[in-house]
Amino acid sequence: MVRTVVVHDEELLRSALVELLRSDVALEVSSMSPGAGLPDPEVLPTDVWVVDGDCLQGPGQAHDAPFQARHGDRLVVLTSAKRPGVLRRAFDGGARGLVDKNAPARRLITAVHAVAKGERFLDETLTVALLEGAEMPLTTRELSVLSLASQGAPMAEIAARLHLSRGTVRNYMATAIRKVGARNRVDAIRIVQSAGWT
Repeated sequence: MVRTVVVHDEELLRSALVELLRSDVALEVSSMSPGAGLPDPEVLPTDVWVVDGDCLQGPGQAHDAPFQARHGDRLVVLTSAKRPGVLRRAFDGGARGLVDKNAPARRLITAVHAVAKGERFLDETLTVALLEGAEMPLTTRELSVLSLASQGAPMAEIAARLHLSRGTVRNYMATAIRKVGARNRVDAIRIVQSAGWT
């Protein structure tokens, strides 16, 4: 039996994934929400974690660190080609399986078995998006400025929090807008968030 735990923040989708995986008699499946805290691996021994990519990083907190630190690379991450930043974070974080959310149901079961054997599984529909995720056009500082702006922080507050001058913040903002091909900072924030870079 392959002991599998599904981690998803939406109850309905978490339940659906559990039922899908239980259709394979070789899988023993349980589930949890990402905010529940990870159980002791001795109490809940797990062979494979199936994690929604959007659960890997919450607002201001990376949920993938505890998974990686306590359970190694036995992660199958569900994500989309439309979110290359999420895909890249999952790959860089050591996930051994990457499955497209638009893939046929059987592909997830195949990925769980591959990861349980210590193999890698990369959904072919995600390969181009993974390469695009590697080409995130913004520097860390530009991304920090946009991230704070997305939280509604005015220029003066962004400057103070990042220990920069207001002019430097404006320059970073202008550069970020240009690099992502946005019309303004609201459009730049939308583009960056849609790609999963924040």
